[in-house]
Amino acid sequence: MSENSLTQIAQISVNAADIERAVIFYRDTLGMNFLFQASQVAFFDCNGIRLMLSLPENPEFTHPSSVIYDKVEDIKRVYEVLIERGVSFINEPHVAANMGSIDIWMAFFRDTEGNTLALTSEVPKEN
Repeated sequence: MSENSLTQIAQISVNAADIERAVIFYRDTLGMNFLFQASQVAFFDCNGIRLMLSLPENPEFTHPSSVIYDKVEDIKRVYEVLIERGVSFINEPHVAANMGSIDIWMAFFRDTEGNTLALTSEVPKEN
């Protein structure tokens, strides 16, 4: 890749109307690694990528974010854990794509701020 190419995500910003409520959801319910909170922003570390929860800077940004996909090893287990923690899923884990020797599984849910999130897992096919 060229030094002029975009090759690494450093940070993702997610809109939040209520920072305290969002921090509790991401930290306590989802179990993300909380870094710190300053005024109306909060930061989490997602294996080297920062997730920033913040109030929208301008009225044109007051909409839910793009879908963030969290890669997990055992999607059915993580789904069950999050259900027990009170997460409301849009759908159950399901095969979204057949990739030959693996299936891509997904399950979608919403955070407390109305943003859509997803679990994704690459599951080897059984012979």
